[in-house]
This record gives sequence, C-alpha cells and structure tokens, in this order.
Amino acid sequence: MKLGLVNDYIPALIEGTSVKLLSDDLPEIMALPPHARLAGLIERWDIFSSRVTDTVSPSVALGSVILRAPLPRPAKLLCGQLSFREGVAEAKVKPAFFLKSSTSVIGPGETVELPTVDAPVFHHEAELAVVIGKRAKSITPAEAMDHVFGYTCFMDMSARGVGHGTSFQDKSYDTFGPMGPWVLTADSVPDPHDLQVRLWVDDELRQDYPMSDIGNPVADLIAYASSIAALEPGDVLALGVNHQGIGPIQDGDTVRIEIEPIGGFSVKVKDVLGRRWERGVDTRLAEVVLRMVRGEPLGTVEFSPRLDR
Repeated sequence: MKLGLVNDYIPALIEGTSVKLLSDDLPEIMALPPHARLAGLIERWDIFSSRVTDTVSPSVALGSVILRAPLPRPAKLLCGQLSFREGVAEAKVKPAFFLKSSTSVIGPGETVELPTVDAPVFHHEAELAVVIGKRAKSITPAEAMDHVFGYTCFMDMSARGVGHGTSFQDKSYDTFGPMGPWVLTADSVPDPHDLQVRLWVDDELRQDYPMSDIGNPVADLIAYASSIAALEPGDVLALGVNHQGIGPIQDGDTVRIEIEPIGGFSVKVKDVLGRRWERGVDTRLAEVVLRMVRGEPLGTVEFSPRLDR
C-alpha cells in the first residue's frame, strides 16, 4: 500500500496511476495541522486502517495532483553516518546517526536551493528511509522490524567542508532533505536489504547500489537508534549511503531518485551564485571513504574541482 500527501496535504492512497483522496474518510486526521496528517494516521493506524482499505472515494489521475513530502516535518529525522561497506567485504561498520533539521524536508518537484556559504562543493546522497510505525524505546533487533510502518525515498543533500562533515551547517539547510514520493507500507517490502538505490543527475546515472552493502542489518540500526532516544510514529531514519557514485549538484540540475518497488521522484537545483563544478562522480570523496572503511590513513580530503573560481 502506498500512502502520501497531495495538494493541500490531503492524505491519499496511491494505486498505480490513480489516487484516492481520503479527506472524507478521515475527518479526524484532516483536523490535524497539514504537516502532521500522515504521521497522525500512522500513529492511529490500528483505528483508521480499515477506513483506508475500504474507502469508496472516487479516484483521480496521479498526474492531476501535487505530491507533497509524505512526512514534511518529522519529529525526528535521523541520517545514517558511514553506514555502508562501500563494496569492501571485510569492512567493519559501526552504527551511527546524526540529526538533520526537519525543516530541510521538501517534496517531489520542489527545488533544492544551494546556500551562499562558501562550500567547496555540494553533493547528492540517495538513501532508503525507514518510517517508524509505533513507539520504540530500547528495543532488540528481533523486535525492531515490528516497529516499521514503511519505507520512502530520501536525498540527503550535503554542503562539504563547512563543518565537520555531518554537523548542522553541513546538512540542515532548508530544502536539503527531499523526501517522497509516498510511504510504501512494510508488508510490501519483505526484505529491505534486497532493494536497489539509484540516482540520476539529469540523464546521468550516478548512484546505483544495493542495500545488501549496508554494514549492519536494518533491524540493528533501528534498535541502536532506539537505545539513544525513543522513536515515535512518523519518525524517519534515513539509512545512509554508499558513497561510490556521489557527485556535485549545481544550478539547473534535475536530480531523480528511484527505489523499486517504492517508486521515485525528482527535484530541481537552484544556485543564485551560479557556481559550477566538474560534472560526474566525485572520485576524490569516494576514495577517501574507501580509505576510511579500510582503516587506512585519510591524508588530505579533496573534492571535485570548482570551475568558476
């Protein structure tokens, strides 16, 4: 089942190329603030699920609605930090998350606005994200997947070299968290480790990696996060990225993510300064991350050259 928010943040059931608007079925949810509606539905799913599955609302065409981020202001937006083995079979990866501002979230078709901060480069990171369905506090990995409501696609846009890599000033600019196009419920994803994450910049395939490369099972990551802070319905855990394939984003780019069977969406990039970088994969950063997972000395960190200096 695919659940999202459309138009004026109306909860919707997406079925193929059709959409059923659930405003008449869920008046209690519609009474919530617009950004809280899908989270509220998730929190009370045991009460409202039958109204969704049994809805007789007429369908409208998917192309006739505006898709919004399904969870526009999650109470917690956690992002995995160095979560993947990067193709190094012997890599030892420790669970780690950082917090990204919820105001970074935008939806399909919206625009990532690069700040005027003097960053060496801005990067895309395509990620699978877990949506929490019920409260989880200090749970075990064996319990963790029972707390998952579903999955969505997430782009962790990043300013490099501004802070310490995953600090507030690197990650939390407004518009730096595209999410969507909806939430696919967990019963449609037997094993998230079987999924493939892809991202294109314009027509160039940049990222194409399997979730099987993740350094710790998804259940372990959820349990680890819950040992630090209680996870609540509607919280989002973006699981991190394989860095082999990351590259610059710049003014005029169209960036598209796709994770089947969830789906995909695209956003535009705008930079009022019109800065330009060498296009393609940032092999310099990719090599730095490989050295990190291998436990080798890092040396000097360099990024794709900026061309307009």
